[in-house]
Amino acid sequence: MSEELNPFAIAQQQLDHAAEIMGLDEATHQLLRQPLRELHVTLPVRMDDGTVKIFQGFRVQYNDSRGPTKGGIRYHPAETIDTVRALAAWMTWKTAVVDIPLGGGKGGVICNPKEMSAGELERLSRAYIRQVGKIIGEEIDVPAPDVYTTPQIMAWMMDEYSFMRGYNVPGVITGKPLPLGGSAGRGDATARGGIFTVREAAKVLGIELNGASAAIQGYGNAGQFAHALCVELLGQKVVAVSDSRGGIYNADGLDMEKVIAHKQKTGSVVGFPGTESITNEELLELDVTVLYPAALENQITGANAGNIKAKIVAELANGPTTPEADEILYQNGVYVIPDFLCNAGGVTVSYFEQVQNAYDYYWEVEEVYEKLDKKMTAAFHAVHETAQQYHVNNRMGAYIVSVSRVAEACKLRGWV
Repeated sequence: MSEELNPFAIAQQQLDHAAEIMGLDEATHQLLRQPLRELHVTLPVRMDDGTVKIFQGFRVQYNDSRGPTKGGIRYHPAETIDTVRALAAWMTWKTAVVDIPLGGGKGGVICNPKEMSAGELERLSRAYIRQVGKIIGEEIDVPAPDVYTTPQIMAWMMDEYSFMRGYNVPGVITGKPLPLGGSAGRGDATARGGIFTVREAAKVLGIELNGASAAIQGYGNAGQFAHALCVELLGQKVVAVSDSRGGIYNADGLDMEKVIAHKQKTGSVVGFPGTESITNEELLELDVTVLYPAALENQITGANAGNIKAKIVAELANGPTTPEADEILYQNGVYVIPDFLCNAGGVTVSYFEQVQNAYDYYWEVEEVYEKLDKKMTAAFHAVHETAQQYHVNNRMGAYIVSVSRVAEACKLRGWV
């Protein structure tokens, strides 16, 4: 039987397993298996050549029992409603696991931003907000950047929503540029939060990270910041990185600034001087201390999980490991820091941005980092201790922590 790779089916499967272990009642279990609401939108956009192109988009609000829903907007040619549903579910668990008063949401538009001009992207972004603007807002649902969306795109979206409301509403969107109410520390927050969890994992495992090797699959925003921070904060040596076109390897380590300059010049890390070319698949199987999957879903599957040699897998991407792979890694003693814990730094600093927008006072970057460290460290230890208590892998530990918090809120509200 082929392995299930539908991301929403995987998200439901993971929840089902956690519900069984927790003994969750049937009504609450069924409530948490589906989004509370979702909106499908059709977006006509005038392109630079004068033609009108029709795009499809989505916004899913999975569960708001703990507070307004929160989650990014993706621009991707392979976007699907099931991917958005899965990501909205994982955002629900993510906000709960770091214990911030928000729920989970997600948005997406099927498009290829690499083939669109800045003007076309602006018109698409404004068209999306005109359609979903009816169901978002500071107290309802707060979008943010995700795959192929940027602070500039968030600025256009915030401006369009403010125009619809008739006054400035910075808190409707997070991940904005600093001059428009963005938070200091938001740019590297996803990677920094992940690095904090790797630091804590190394402590409980007794692993020395200074000088230890690392490989990063995916060299976008999170991957590049992870490269900088695992060197700066942990003293690691990054020996391999990859992007959608392939990967590079050098046992002596890679200079981040030079690799980024090469990628900006050529469009890929591939061909960086003094390195060996490897595939994305080969990168995952390198003998390194820490593996950082920072690309897309379903990269570590039942087919390759047995070949993973890393001691720690820190999931900066959403859903990079399938349930079948999870079990293999757990049996093989690979310590997985699950996605909705590992990459929760982004939503945590987005929450800080909401707080700063709400009372119109902004923190210095050191204060943001200090608060982020405190949140991520507490969340890591709650998950680690729960996994140990229930004798389950860390993903199940994270699910048990987060699902119990969301279930409690649903029950206190009288929903179930």
